[in-house]
Amino acid sequence: MSGRITSIDVVRHNTNIIYAGTASGGLWKSTSGGTTWQPVFDNQEVASVGAVKIDPSNPSTIWVGTGEGNPRNSLNSGYGIYKSLDAGRTWQHMGLEKTKNIHRIIVHPNDPNTVWVGAIGSPWAEHPERGVFKTTDGGKTWKKVLYDVPGAGIADLVIDPTNPNKLVAAMWEHRRWPWFFNSGGPASGIYISHDGGETWKRKTAEHGLPKGDLGRIGLAIAPSMPDRIYAYVESKENALYRSDNGGETWYRISNKGESGIGNRPFYYAEIYVDPKNENRVYSLHTTVTFSEDGGRSFSTFVNPGYVHVDNHAFYVHPDNPDFMVLGNDGGLVLSTDRGGSWQYSENLPIGQFYHVNYDMETPYNVMGGMQDNGAWLGPSQLLKQGGIRNSYWERIVGGDGFDVVPDPLDSRYGYSLSQGANIQRYDRETGKMLGIQPEHPNGEELRWNWNAGVNIDPFDKKTVYLGAQYLFKSGDHGLTWEIISPDLTTNNPEKQKQFDTGGLNYDNSGAEMHTTITVIEPSTREQGLIWVGTDDGNVQLTRDGGKSWTNSAGKFPGLPEATWVQQIKASTHNEGTAVVVFDDHRRDNWSPYVYQTTNYGRTWKRIVDDTDVFGFALAFVQDPVEPNLMFLGTESGLYVSMDGSQTWEKWTHGFPTVPTMDLAIHPREHDLIIGTFGRAIWILDDIRPLREATSLGADKLMEKELHLFSIPDATNAIIGPYWGYRSTGHGMFFGENKPFSAAINFYVKEKKGRVKMEISDANGEVIRTRYFAPDQGLNRVYWGFETDGVRRPGQRKPTGEEVTPPGGYDALPGTYTVKLTYNGTSASGTLNLLKDERVEWDMPALEEKQRFITQYNALVTEMTEAVDRLTEAQQIVSRVEVLDEDNEELRKKSGQVKKELAALRELIFEKPVQGFRSDPNAISNQLGNLRSKIGGSYDPLSQAAQYAYSNVSKNWQPVLQRINDFFNNEWVAYKSFVEGLNLELVKGFN
Repeated sequence: MSGRITSIDVVRHNTNIIYAGTASGGLWKSTSGGTTWQPVFDNQEVASVGAVKIDPSNPSTIWVGTGEGNPRNSLNSGYGIYKSLDAGRTWQHMGLEKTKNIHRIIVHPNDPNTVWVGAIGSPWAEHPERGVFKTTDGGKTWKKVLYDVPGAGIADLVIDPTNPNKLVAAMWEHRRWPWFFNSGGPASGIYISHDGGETWKRKTAEHGLPKGDLGRIGLAIAPSMPDRIYAYVESKENALYRSDNGGETWYRISNKGESGIGNRPFYYAEIYVDPKNENRVYSLHTTVTFSEDGGRSFSTFVNPGYVHVDNHAFYVHPDNPDFMVLGNDGGLVLSTDRGGSWQYSENLPIGQFYHVNYDMETPYNVMGGMQDNGAWLGPSQLLKQGGIRNSYWERIVGGDGFDVVPDPLDSRYGYSLSQGANIQRYDRETGKMLGIQPEHPNGEELRWNWNAGVNIDPFDKKTVYLGAQYLFKSGDHGLTWEIISPDLTTNNPEKQKQFDTGGLNYDNSGAEMHTTITVIEPSTREQGLIWVGTDDGNVQLTRDGGKSWTNSAGKFPGLPEATWVQQIKASTHNEGTAVVVFDDHRRDNWSPYVYQTTNYGRTWKRIVDDTDVFGFALAFVQDPVEPNLMFLGTESGLYVSMDGSQTWEKWTHGFPTVPTMDLAIHPREHDLIIGTFGRAIWILDDIRPLREATSLGADKLMEKELHLFSIPDATNAIIGPYWGYRSTGHGMFFGENKPFSAAINFYVKEKKGRVKMEISDANGEVIRTRYFAPDQGLNRVYWGFETDGVRRPGQRKPTGEEVTPPGGYDALPGTYTVKLTYNGTSASGTLNLLKDERVEWDMPALEEKQRFITQYNALVTEMTEAVDRLTEAQQIVSRVEVLDEDNEELRKKSGQVKKELAALRELIFEKPVQGFRSDPNAISNQLGNLRSKIGGSYDPLSQAAQYAYSNVSKNWQPVLQRINDFFNNEWVAYKSFVEGLNLELVKGFN
């Protein structure tokens, strides 16, 4: 359940420090050899990392090139190069933002100011900002030192480990369109520089490389024999080539027909040489293979039964080739025995979700499909101790996962898509998957998008829709289908040549299937109203269930023709209102395009543009209650509007920069569910405060010194133990669990002082008091349902004002008043505390339990006050002793009193001993036994608790009597003695 790793580097002299760049989840750092990870790139403009490189002369200097270098249809782009001087704590943007995708970085081993960057460039366009760039001033300025044509960028760049002036580069001519991909051209080739990149010489067929157009090339220099260079060359016949004279001449080394070297070179053409053995070559592709004979033959190195496929990043330690780190579409694995075994880092939450959805279970589940990691379903909250582990998630389809739509009539079932609209109806209970993809009744070829549109009819919940070029409808869960539309696309034959896509190597995986339906959005307000969007710019509307259609194409001001429809959201407020999100990045257009209609598509207004957000738009959702509250997902993160799209602000509180691919609002829990393409699924718990703030108006809210938002009902649920392991170490992933508490949301105008919270019952009695230090603006604190407790014997007496009392037993279900006071201003609200409906409740028994708890608290308070007296008396004696250290009688009497005080304490607290034992006669142990018998507020009053209370009360009374006798006699005598000494408390100096 992790995601695509694109680049890896390790501190050479400390392998505990590992950096892992991800396709769209930022940069991660481990200081524990891969056991734990922390994100260190969350606040930059983009989240896609193409290359990470540690300065070999200073491991605190880290370079990151953004934009991944493996240009499949789902690749993510960047914003240039970044530099950190403090091991990833802070970053500086160092330019090259127009390169879009950087695949390689090399730092000079002896001169940290000299850096080379290999920019593959944007695959979606021909542009000049690609090639090899060089800086000699630490990134302040850059010079392009290798460039050929606007359609060619750097596929690989390596440096001779014994000669930092020698560089070898692989130029790659390639181009991607939404409907086609071409790898290869005359500009592809190998270049060598012997003067640090200032000049280059190209190697061609005259030097032994294959004739004709070349495609992607992977390069590797053997550290143990630097004159040996390997090149995996995509050509008319893919093969591994080798040079044994430093790249001057080349010859084919791989055997004829050797398939083990790799496949799909456009997606992965990465080769590496063992640093100690020039004949051992590793090749990364769908699997990982290796050669022991200098590249002639290859066999499996990594067992795909244990390690995810589609490999993109590899690190072999230059001094210890047994230490390896491998990155692929499934995450990161580490080996310390040269691939004999692999340790998987399951706690890298970098899943790339295309869609998110939810069901109506309690707690509800979230679900969605991930890039090359199937589709998954898991709990939004777990009524168990600990976090949400991966083991609580259910995998419901394999392949590339896309939309998951639960059956609204029974969440046991649902529909799940993988690539090319391979739709299955799943059964969560049995695990059965039933393929239900329709066929055209006349055998016509159907065009299914890689990420096809699917939805369920909100009025007839047995009906499911699926989009090819036609809209299909099934009223029986997919057993039979009917076509209810004409071809809703442009049906442009020039965009239907995916059978021949790929260039030098065919790659007809379905990723380039075009002129297809990408979005199906039935209205929840008007039956028969369905919006349909296509990848070639059509926005179609039917209001009669498919009998007639109108197309909005051409009505969107400022929108380029045939722009991909990413999402359509039909309004829950008005039948004629809808919002469309267009995404044109596949044509190298990075602007956001979001439009709204209020008249069934007759006219459209643009509500998001380049001045509002950073990055192209991906997702939109409008609050179903407050229409002016809107959320927007872009390539760079999450944005919110509280004025109906007039202004937008980036949401940064706890949420990283990441492509925000899909958004949904749970109708019962009012949570914002966020599907990210790089950081898995997030939930913003309970957006009702934002809803209320929007309704109130930001200006009015900010005028208030203090505002308490409406308090949602809260359930004091029974929380059970976790399943599985108890002690897990640090390597397991735990998703954050929603607090099992009542959320109190409030706003303060400025930060000064502390907020006092008082919770009162129906009789007006304050049962809980707490203090908080607020932040300026919105705040959320939690009440865990505890009442004010009592201090136990021996616990320190609080000092000062604004002290939160100890927490006690839980309050009973009922209605409570929450009052906040801040700098003289107060605000109050009502909170309904609900019972856990999974169990039966006996309110008279609970009330009896509360009366018993009151008795228990009184007993504890009596004991605590008695111990406080003993403690204070000991402190007094210690202070008095030092006032006249020469007074033998004072020393003797003080010693006797201290001995008596200690004896009294030993009646309550057993004397410390080496080892462990528990004296049942000690009052504190008897009190602890009573506490264990009481249980919680909602547990019935047991006979054992009553007996324990009776016993400890009985045994306490003679102890209390001895304490009282001591203070009435011995202490009074000691006090009189000390007062008669006429001690000099302040020394005179005259």
